[in-house]
Amino acid sequence: MNSITRIDAGIGREISRGLLATLPMMISAFPFGLIFGALATSHGLSPLATMSMSVFVFSGSAQFIAIILLGTGSALGVIWLATLILNLRHLLYAATLVDHVRHLNQVWRFGLAAWLTDETFAVMERRYRLEGGGANAHWYYLASCLGMYLNWAFWTYIGIVVGTQFEDIGEWGLEFAMVVTFIGIVMPALRSRPYWLAAIVAGSIATFANDLPYKLGLMLGALAGIAAGLLLQEWQRRRKLAEAE
Repeated sequence: MNSITRIDAGIGREISRGLLATLPMMISAFPFGLIFGALATSHGLSPLATMSMSVFVFSGSAQFIAIILLGTGSALGVIWLATLILNLRHLLYAATLVDHVRHLNQVWRFGLAAWLTDETFAVMERRYRLEGGGANAHWYYLASCLGMYLNWAFWTYIGIVVGTQFEDIGEWGLEFAMVVTFIGIVMPALRSRPYWLAAIVAGSIATFANDLPYKLGLMLGALAGIAAGLLLQEWQRRRKLAEAE
């Protein structure tokens, strides 16, 4: 009985710590969700469709790109391709975290992967880097995921309410606030050379290719940045292995 109590206490402690570590991210993400809900309704999406995107897609950057492309009349295939390329950055996240969750069963790994966001990655990368793993570290991870998920869904709903109350909200310049929010999310994550390289390459190519139709410049920039970051990360990994031999 005492061992079970200790295990339960350990899980509860990790859940509490995971939520506490994620709280600043939840606070910083709330305007992101609010803006998305308001912008999506102003671009013609129904409240149900807007809410469904946050509940089932749960990818702020992909959701913003989707509504922007919908507003330009882009084809569905272009939207799918754009969101796919944009989310390929999760390959970098996976390469960083995989060794810490490799011991978990497929149900756990699938759930954590599905709920992983930029904010939770930042929280977990810091946790694993400073403290390592631990028997219950995945509960810390899950708490961060669910905290961000519920936070995103709640503020999307508030944004929908605001967007439906103000018909001229599309003229408020909220797109600029979206850009500022993106910068606020990206900058704290630039803690290693692969991430800096990915950001520089992506930004440069997206800028130079800005005149391409259907936001193709953005897609090319994202794809090139992810590829550059992955290549540098793999080179660094092989170099460390060679030096260790």
